[in-house]
Amino acid sequence: RLRLHDGKLIKDRRYHLRTYPNCFVAKELTDWLIDHKEAPDRETGIRLMQKLMDHYIIHHVCDEHSDYKDAKLLYRFRKDDGTFPLSKDVKVFMRGQSLYEKLVSVEESILKVREENSVKYQRTFLGCEMIDWLIQEGEAENRKEAVELGRALLEHGIIQHVSNRHHFFDSDILYQFWINFRRRRRLTELLNENSSRALSESPDSPFCLRKLNPEPGNTSFLSVQTNKEIKIVSAVRRSSITSLAGNSSPYFSTTPALAFPPVAECNPKSVLKRPVTTEELLSPGAPYIKKTLTIVGDAVGWGFVVRGGRPCHIQAVDPGGPAAAAGMKVCQFVFSVNGMYVLHLDYQTISSLIMTGPRTLVMEVMEAIE
Repeated sequence: RLRLHDGKLIKDRRYHLRTYPNCFVAKELTDWLIDHKEAPDRETGIRLMQKLMDHYIIHHVCDEHSDYKDAKLLYRFRKDDGTFPLSKDVKVFMRGQSLYEKLVSVEESILKVREENSVKYQRTFLGCEMIDWLIQEGEAENRKEAVELGRALLEHGIIQHVSNRHHFFDSDILYQFWINFRRRRRLTELLNENSSRALSESPDSPFCLRKLNPEPGNTSFLSVQTNKEIKIVSAVRRSSITSLAGNSSPYFSTTPALAFPPVAECNPKSVLKRPVTTEELLSPGAPYIKKTLTIVGDAVGWGFVVRGGRPCHIQAVDPGGPAAAAGMKVCQFVFSVNGMYVLHLDYQTISSLIMTGPRTLVMEVMEAIE
């Protein structure tokens, strides 16, 4: 956006006796993307701009077109007309970027290369140092407010404990900025993101159930509850996600017109005896132990069901599946997935991380001490 302003592609334009401030012509912008090596061809340029439209970054000046068209149509950055939606996620991200820029631009910054357990980490700081700095710079009024800010930054993936084992605390624990805000990014990176839209709208977690028998075309999976009740749940392979509308709709990997066994309702009653909060799990002396599980998925998945949110828990485990073999049990809480802290996420988001990740799954879970 700033480069387009500098290059005078964004400017006030007149069309049909009306002046539209701070806008650009789509066709001219596509030319610019190719000329400046931001897109290899027009088709990629169109896909990039559509991505920005989908994320409410640009829009047609009259909102008459929901698609980005490579034509003499006027579009505008929402940042230029005050319609950019500042959600909590965006606000935290922008706050993190602001703090990072402030930290790297001063002499004797608390951000340093440090070593822990013979591993060097970039952009690191001690939790207590960050608290002191936030108060000194007027970014927080007191230590409690500074800790809350640090926790928000960690929960949004901006900072993290260097080995991803702790939340943010006012102590000498070592953290780092997970995002390098000064890395030059290219627009084409947007197209490499894995789409989780179909999964996030799903009422269930289809990656986790396993087939009763491996014959092709059989879509029956086994779901085991703590009372050992066997239920048949229609599901799909992890490689072919299809979601039907409605909260209780089953999944099909073939046409739903075929005959299927009776289908159980999705979103069964939680196996937890009572709700547990993230604060309870992380409080000092809490009766929980952390375990690391390495689960190698097979042809149809990993063999478990995730439910709930903030924190998520293991709802069901197939006794003959990879997860059970790795030591997974019902009622465990999901702490991290492939190194990413996830206690603050819902099960749809965690499902997406698992589905789009590698076949070998590394999970940290928290289990109640008997």
